[in-house]
Amino acid sequence: MSRLTPPLPKFLRPAPSRPERDGRPGRTGAPNGKPGEGAKPKRGKQLREGATEGSAKVVGYLDERTGASPFLRGFLYRKVPKGSSWFYTLGSATMFAFISQAVTGIFLAMYYVPDVNRAYDSVAHITHEVFLGELVRGMHRWGSTVMIILIFLHMARTFVFGAYKYPREIQWVIGVVLLVLTLAMGFSGYLLPFDQRSLWATVVGVNINASAPIMGPFIADFLRGGAEFNTATLARYYSLHMLLLPGLIGAMIGAHLYLVAKLGITAPPWLRADKKELAKEEI
Repeated sequence: MSRLTPPLPKFLRPAPSRPERDGRPGRTGAPNGKPGEGAKPKRGKQLREGATEGSAKVVGYLDERTGASPFLRGFLYRKVPKGSSWFYTLGSATMFAFISQAVTGIFLAMYYVPDVNRAYDSVAHITHEVFLGELVRGMHRWGSTVMIILIFLHMARTFVFGAYKYPREIQWVIGVVLLVLTLAMGFSGYLLPFDQRSLWATVVGVNINASAPIMGPFIADFLRGGAEFNTATLARYYSLHMLLLPGLIGAMIGAHLYLVAKLGITAPPWLRADKKELAKEEI
């Protein structure tokens, strides 16, 4: 095993045998450590030891066939720089918001109908008739706003702390792509209730894209599904919102987490400044 690989956590290490002391019973409960002698261990202790042993066997079975333990130990037990604070949790909070959006979106998709004549009624059915439908829809609706705010705060923290510099340039580029994809998710999902507000807000957004030079008209035609808004527009936005964009975001998050585990977390700028001053004083 490589020296850089962190050790196994304590709960996965085999327990060492306990030595006998002054004739006291060993692990087997016998005075001389022999099985079958002395008092029997308690039922609760047996169950705990059996559960621990069974869990260790399952983990060992999976690790032997996947070889995932070095990666997981390096990812979960990596070193964190001194001076880390709650600012470093903004990325994890953004990922949690995305997972929440994915879970609530799956439940909403079970009842939503992407048809221009039935979309609004299906949303009303979710809100007023489905059990906890209003709660799930509210979580999804406000969760999109929370995710956008969190990803902006995460990008701002990364920029202020200088975490976009060498050797983390690719992480920064992936983060920018994730920001664009998140905004696209919010834009594509806004049309799905298909009421007057969402329809005309989408018309304004598409017209803004159409005003871009050279590629603007082509982008607008793609977003509309033709020269004008039609029945294919809602289906296109639904497929983008449910299939393409979540898949891209998931792939980008995976690449982002891999680079975070490989390159580590950058220290706060004030800590790096202190190290530079100490180095100058030594020189």
